[in-house]
Amino acid sequence: MNNNTTNISLVSLLENSLRRWSHRPMGQFTNGDQSYTYHSFGIQVQKVSALLDNNNVSPTGKVAILAENMPNWTVAFFAVTTAGRVAVPILPGSTQFEVENIINHSESEALIVSRKQLPKVSNLQSLKAVILIDDFSLHHPQPTAHSSQVTGHRSQLTGHSSQVTTNRSQITSQTLATIIYTSGTSGNAKGVMLSHGNLYHSVLEARHAQPATCRDRWLSILPMAHAYEMAFGMLYPLSVGAAVYYLREMPTPSILIPAMKKVRPTIICSVPLVAEKLHKAILRRIDESPKLKWIQNHAPWLMFTLIGITLKKQTGGKIKFFGIGGAKLNPEVEEFLKKSHFNYAIGYGTTETAPLITNACVHRTKVGSIGVPAYGVEVSLANVTPKTGIGEIIARGPNVMLGYFKDPDRTASVLSQDGWYHTGDLASRDKFGRFYIKGRLGSMILGPSGENIYPEEIEQVINTFPCVIESLVVKRDKQLVALIQLDETYKAGFNPSDSDKQALLVESIRDYVNKRVGAQSQISSIQLMDQPFKKTATLKIRRYLYQ
Repeated sequence: MNNNTTNISLVSLLENSLRRWSHRPMGQFTNGDQSYTYHSFGIQVQKVSALLDNNNVSPTGKVAILAENMPNWTVAFFAVTTAGRVAVPILPGSTQFEVENIINHSESEALIVSRKQLPKVSNLQSLKAVILIDDFSLHHPQPTAHSSQVTGHRSQLTGHSSQVTTNRSQITSQTLATIIYTSGTSGNAKGVMLSHGNLYHSVLEARHAQPATCRDRWLSILPMAHAYEMAFGMLYPLSVGAAVYYLREMPTPSILIPAMKKVRPTIICSVPLVAEKLHKAILRRIDESPKLKWIQNHAPWLMFTLIGITLKKQTGGKIKFFGIGGAKLNPEVEEFLKKSHFNYAIGYGTTETAPLITNACVHRTKVGSIGVPAYGVEVSLANVTPKTGIGEIIARGPNVMLGYFKDPDRTASVLSQDGWYHTGDLASRDKFGRFYIKGRLGSMILGPSGENIYPEEIEQVINTFPCVIESLVVKRDKQLVALIQLDETYKAGFNPSDSDKQALLVESIRDYVNKRVGAQSQISSIQLMDQPFKKTATLKIRRYLYQ
């Protein structure tokens, strides 16, 4: 792969893969549907690109993609970007209001959408083309003098060459490839503009962090519309000629574990919540078994050996890289993974940095750390507090975005003239250059004596309580309040009308937490949540909704 990022693009990445791995498997659902080799994938990319041409979508026009994870999602993305157009991925969990707002704000001319997501778009007549991603047929096509032949609702496109053809010879590393709309955990959505070079550099980062080959197998469980999965679950495997497998259903444990045993993946990109649920499930199993509890108390080394064997078996037995990113991993869960000798890795980044900033590779992790700067990325701390050594993480490199779409003021507020991107995340750094996340500038709470309180650190303690799934700490009336989501299994046997039992549980959690945090981080009260927290694509709680 070319390390010169001056004139590279997704076109060169795709052409290289089609040339080298033409007849190798490229992607499919775990049940075998939508199966592609690299050869057939290249043909389909060309067909969909031609369909956009034939429906008069501008050569550099925006095309929204709204669908669940599937092999055809990758086809759609490359059909758009390798022709010089701009992909606008939309998370399938978005509301109708969010979907229509993104389509309008991005000035998308066309929409590639799944049948399941189609009802979220009411104003289809304003689009030049609406293509159903399930089979790439046109939805209510409007024939023009240059349109393709249509039978019923399906366009009849021909072509047998997997050679990527484009008249967009002007595509370079600085050409806009995608606009990803994100609100993070603070709301107020913004369109992050990422170039071909930004995305290509993410592949170089991945290659240096975890080498892979055409014989690797990925299992895709995170939304492809998110920069994390897009970079490391789509672009990277394609760049090495590997195969990616997709689930037709949400990756709940009952779906995910059988899929892993069937696919036997070598690489998975995941988020902390998945690891944390796995951790709690194993702890529950230990608590329910007197034999296992005895082993835990008298031979902990043997217990972790058994856990390691269990983890390996449940993930298919071939995992060499289980990447965890998108949010901070609970140190207790990470210690559990490390002692079990599980092949996990930690990544930290933002959509604005396509997305990787730092990484802790397999067997090079340090509990609590997000690692060292990723390949080719400069990372520093700004406005460091001398007493604590905590400052804001800033990053610079070929991974940093072009800016926010149609929002120069917001761009200028986070991107300095000399290229440093200000993340808004607070961290410290040790003598080995490893970074440790403390919290966000926006969520940091000022204590009564002026001390900085990081709610994320308190939440990590709360989440280790046996029946707690998730929590959020907020400041109300000058006091710290913990909002808590209980485990569904526990809630099933819990009668909300039993006020005494509820009060006892709340007091137990509060005592448990306050014995483990500093005086300035003491919880005053607890509120049990009736509904799950609203979250981002990487399962981070949308904090701003609960302030």
